[in-house]
Amino acid sequence: MLSVQNISFSYLKDTVINNISFNVEKGQNIAVIGESGCGKSTLLKLIYGLYDLNEGQIFYDGNQILGPKFNLVPGEDYIKYLAQDFDLMPYITVAENVGKYLSNMFTKEKDQRIADLLAMVEMSEFADVKAKYLSGGQMQRVALARVLAVEPKVLLLDEPFSHIDNFRKNALRRNLFAYLKRKEITVIVATHDSADALSFADETIVMKKGNLIEKAPSKELYFNPSDKYVASLFGEINEIAVDDENGETTTLLLYPHQLKVNVSGFIQVLVKQSFFKGNRYLIKSVLERQVVFFEHNTALENESLVYLEVNNKVL
Repeated sequence: MLSVQNISFSYLKDTVINNISFNVEKGQNIAVIGESGCGKSTLLKLIYGLYDLNEGQIFYDGNQILGPKFNLVPGEDYIKYLAQDFDLMPYITVAENVGKYLSNMFTKEKDQRIADLLAMVEMSEFADVKAKYLSGGQMQRVALARVLAVEPKVLLLDEPFSHIDNFRKNALRRNLFAYLKRKEITVIVATHDSADALSFADETIVMKKGNLIEKAPSKELYFNPSDKYVASLFGEINEIAVDDENGETTTLLLYPHQLKVNVSGFIQVLVKQSFFKGNRYLIKSVLERQVVFFEHNTALENESLVYLEVNNKVL
């Protein structure tokens, strides 16, 4: 188990991580989400041992993870960290980059390991190409293969799919996270993409200004966000104030797909614009100077008035 205990860290005077604690069980996939600058990347670097903590401790299976004050070479052999800059060697081939840390004692096994990993990230045809000739997305896929070459117990991924085309990203995510689950590798992913959290993470950590705001199963956070900030990390969110039967005001947090047009709806909005999204339209409307987004099967006429109700089928 990975145990993060009351850790704090600052760059000079600015606190970046503020008294954070959480545990991660073996084989769990944890997503870390939050606005830019909230401390996601720094958290991964602290877990890896790149920085010294101001306060607190980090343990894996009872062994303390220490920073550069205690280790000549920062990091632990059983933890792999994939940074956003990839850190590939440009003048050697893709295969050589992936196999850089594999032993040369058993060349057949090494070659097979490299081939399997390149197949997983769909880079087999580039095995003999020097890294400097790759695109950013291709480099990112090679870097993913390289951190898995010597199989880690803990894998820390910082925006691991940010440079990869959407058409390839989904298949790669499925392949990668299925592999990690099968191998029972503990993985923590810092991401801006809610699909990483909703589709693959067992739990999601929400961070804001260096603080851990929430840690819960991803589906629970999505359907029961504690506030608008948490909900907004998963997509467009509407914050609508309504009066209940007792005359008390209640604030509803609703995603666009949770609202639908109905003549008996509880609010009336003015349509401003329709955006085609493929199988549906995202409609921008206003309610007393407040923007409200909802989904509809067709485009709606601008400046038309419609009533909305909560779509109970998706709650």
